[in-house]
Amino acid sequence: MGKIKVGVVGCGNISDIYFKNAKRFDVFDIVACADLELDRAREKAETFDIAKAYSTEALMADPEIDMVINLTIPSEHAKIALTALESGKHVYGEKPLAATREEAQQVLKLAKAKGLFVGNAPDTFLGGGLQTSRKLIDDGWIGDPVAATAFMMHHGHEVWHPNPDFFYKKGGGPMFDMGPYYITALLSLMGPVKRVTGSTTITFPERTITSKPKYGEKIKVETPSQINGVLDFYNGAVASIITSYDTWHHQLPKIEIHGTEGSLSVPDPNTFGGPVYLRRHDHDGWSDIPLTHGFTDNSRGLGVAEMAHAILAGKVPRAEGELAYHVLDIMQGFYDASETNQHYELASTCVQPTPLPVGINQENFKEKVGEW
Repeated sequence: MGKIKVGVVGCGNISDIYFKNAKRFDVFDIVACADLELDRAREKAETFDIAKAYSTEALMADPEIDMVINLTIPSEHAKIALTALESGKHVYGEKPLAATREEAQQVLKLAKAKGLFVGNAPDTFLGGGLQTSRKLIDDGWIGDPVAATAFMMHHGHEVWHPNPDFFYKKGGGPMFDMGPYYITALLSLMGPVKRVTGSTTITFPERTITSKPKYGEKIKVETPSQINGVLDFYNGAVASIITSYDTWHHQLPKIEIHGTEGSLSVPDPNTFGGPVYLRRHDHDGWSDIPLTHGFTDNSRGLGVAEMAHAILAGKVPRAEGELAYHVLDIMQGFYDASETNQHYELASTCVQPTPLPVGINQENFKEKVGEW
């Protein structure tokens, strides 16, 4: 098998960057795309020179396709993943892995039974900014991590997104929408979590859409829009996280890691680049650290390429299913803790992803990515 043949299911807003970036990598080819609206799939196929535009059923039945990239809405993630696996295809999905733990467990169980791979976004932790941050921690620049903070706060999607409804339904909300970026970043930097606690609320039970084409329509909010959580890591560190669609303005950092010897300011985990700032206990100020790894532009699809190499090599991909499930378990754990008024002890864990080799970039990716 020289190249992994890929089909994309879901041709919405996020699909363009996957279609565009696929041409950067020679380990996989997108050969087909599908959408509930077949005309939209045909439009993407024409725009990005994709050979076939299908219904989802036809794509799943195509024997040429080895892997499905699942870009559907969160409530459909598990359904499409299970169908792909039943069809004998590896699957790489957008975040979150599924809307519930039970659905995600079904996906992982079926993949194991079939001997297939599951990968999942986000892959931003493979970018130059977070990989540089990982190297600084691994090399001891801040000593042992003792605390972290993570903040993702704004006032929701109804002012700009053409179809904002699903952000306020089960599987959506600020935690399930953006939490995967922040939590995956923290796991990649500090390893797995053993327990969490949290408080959640719905501040605005109804939202009014002010974007087109649904201007003026009302959205009933069915999932928490303000989530404050605490994470206890196996390495002893404690992190605080806030995700909110109820905040108009703030001046809080994206992510900071604080250690026994200093502090690290980590870039936006929804991006691949920098900046990365370091300040040790004996420094007079913050230092802007040059990035040690490539992939600093919008490199969505990097996780697909890394997974394709892993499939061909028989290795575990870095953006793999167990990591994505641990993220999901943590996010749902905040909700469970809020509802039960007690800590949630994580039933899951994951292996801290192996860092990418220093100096990896677009030109040497094929040679370096295999250094697991």
